[in-house]
Amino acid sequence: MAAAIKVFAVDIDGTLTENGGGMVHLAALAKLRYLEKMGYNVIYVTGRSSIEAYVLAVFGGTTRIAIGENGGVITVGPQEHKLLASKEKCIQGYEVLEKSIGGVKIKPVFPRMTEVVLLRTFDLKEGQRILDEYRLPLYLSDSKYAFHINEKGINKAYGLKEALTTLKVDPRQVVAIGDSETDVPLYDICGCSIALDHAEESVKAKADHVVAGREGAGLVEAIDFVAFNYLGVKA
Repeated sequence: MAAAIKVFAVDIDGTLTENGGGMVHLAALAKLRYLEKMGYNVIYVTGRSSIEAYVLAVFGGTTRIAIGENGGVITVGPQEHKLLASKEKCIQGYEVLEKSIGGVKIKPVFPRMTEVVLLRTFDLKEGQRILDEYRLPLYLSDSKYAFHINEKGINKAYGLKEALTTLKVDPRQVVAIGDSETDVPLYDICGCSIALDHAEESVKAKADHVVAGREGAGLVEAIDFVAFNYLGVKA
């Protein structure tokens, strides 16, 4: 990684959280707060709502810029949201899927502003085939937390690049850490990318580095790897 690191872009579910229930791994959060104290920005980039991520940033002591809905929304204040996509189109996609495939159901989640979130109860590839058949400019993705309907062109990298303009930071100065296919767009643009051990092989193949740890413990390992190899921290 040639460019000086300024930002850590961190996924939440399965990366900062553990046990599949949304419980924050406290040792990992402590590491993120330490990075902030060292002068780095820590930005959550998640499939969850940007409001959830923003609240986590406030109470966790990290940068108050949150990218949610897989890049569809940037939140920088309790009522300050920048919408990068249209929810109406995603609702149209849901209606098509709901009448075409059995088991398509909305997941009870915090309100979304630019996407539709579904339970992981149907075949994702079949769902995408139907959206394409109807020529809807939408795509389905699996965050392991839920299935998401987003506008094509909207992804975590798109949202991150928009957020980085306010910080005047180049994506090559960012470390991306995640565990699912929704994080791969981040890997494609960031100067350093790290996947956790439980990520699918296709995700690991896109990352610059893969750590042995899983979930929150893997995030701790990823931060330590960057600290020892790029930040000049001594063991």
